Amino acid sequence: MDRRLKTGLLVTGSALIAAALIAPSSNPPEQAQASRALALPDAPGVPTTAAPTRSTASLPDADTLMDRVANTRPVASAADESAETPVAEWSVETVRNGDNLAALFKRAGLSARDVHDVVNAGDPASQLTRLFPGDELYLQVSDNERLVGLRYAMSPTRTLHMTRDATGDWQPRVETVELERRTAEAEGRIASSLYNAGIEAGLSDRLIMQLAGIFGWDIDFALDLRRNDSFAVVYETLYRDGQKVRNGQILAAEFVNRGERFRALRYETPEGESNYYAPDGRSMRKAFLRTPTDFTRVSSEFNPDRVHPVYGTKRPHRGTDYAAPPGTPIKAAGDGKVIERGRKGGYGNTVVLKHGTRYTTLYAHMRRFANGHSVGDRVKQGEIIGYVGSTGLSTGPHLHYEFRVDGTHRNPRTVDLPEAKPIAERYRDDFERQAAPLVAKLDGLSPTRVAQAGD
Repeated sequence: MDRRLKTGLLVTGSALIAAALIAPSSNPPEQAQASRALALPDAPGVPTTAAPTRSTASLPDADTLMDRVANTRPVASAADESAETPVAEWSVETVRNGDNLAALFKRAGLSARDVHDVVNAGDPASQLTRLFPGDELYLQVSDNERLVGLRYAMSPTRTLHMTRDATGDWQPRVETVELERRTAEAEGRIASSLYNAGIEAGLSDRLIMQLAGIFGWDIDFALDLRRNDSFAVVYETLYRDGQKVRNGQILAAEFVNRGERFRALRYETPEGESNYYAPDGRSMRKAFLRTPTDFTRVSSEFNPDRVHPVYGTKRPHRGTDYAAPPGTPIKAAGDGKVIERGRKGGYGNTVVLKHGTRYTTLYAHMRRFANGHSVGDRVKQGEIIGYVGSTGLSTGPHLHYEFRVDGTHRNPRTVDLPEAKPIAERYRDDFERQAAPLVAKLDGLSPTRVAQAGD
């Protein structure tokens, strides 16, 4: 064959091969897609799927191409190195009733080994053993069904992130987000009950119970409320990314009961201890609870001249009976020490507490005692010591409660309760500085109501 013809054929063939090497494939392989794939741009470890662009300035010239073609040996079934490695996609699984982590992972196509590795990855990951219906787990699974990432909102402020390190071991961490704090205000007037008035004012169940707890030492909300009693509340609301997450604590509150005004302001010490105080610094809490159980009615008042309902004879009733469903918790009225605990004649199952040197309280007719207490143990105010029953001489389930001062029985509902300690002097200036704007907010909520309370 003519030498010039051979050279032309060689150049033509080389050009065709070079074009094939440079030209992109017209049918790139599709990436595997996980079910319910989510776009999570803020998720750590979520890679970008954007393909890199190739600059034409980086292409070799013709002489270099010819040299490469001359020295290239064909390889059978060579892989297309320009194809990208598939990216692990994120999906979400919602916890259902009866689910645990194993059931949820199984539904997501993951193995029992994945469950074991995740829950044993460290302290933060142990939270995954306590899932609740409605919780969501974000899972990052590779195309070979390997779990490579996990996200779980432990609370509105704390999110668990789990990723694998270079050796394949799980590395859990907790990301904390500070919530934005705002204040909200509400006020209401009693028509039938505190609960109904609170709901109408826009308060949640928790805030209503907190309001009752703040003033519970001064007002008996079962017996002392009157129509047209009123309240005002300033409380925190917590937001994340502009969305309300939940209500916070009551910051300031006022209750007008039978024309008498009570006010409470929340103060937190630099050490993180919080409590409610009157504007003059007196503690809102007393050394004793006025009523040590949630009750439906007072079935028998303190009465030295009472006729006993079982014996039919005149026998003084030296306490107050609070009717309540069987099993209703009974709380210690104040900090004290257990000096009696057991069966006590007509009292049935009874606990007696001693508070300092002057006061004792008695709780009778218990269905059963709370676990963890014995004679000589100390208990805190509000701690559960037993449950309402009808043991001993009783005509129905109720708590018989006695209050003694220096050994003398006093009416628990009317006795003057000793005050708790006022705010410490070292916090007085800081308290007054924080209290001033809260008092101003209460003053501005309803001037008419405030004026009426002062009449």
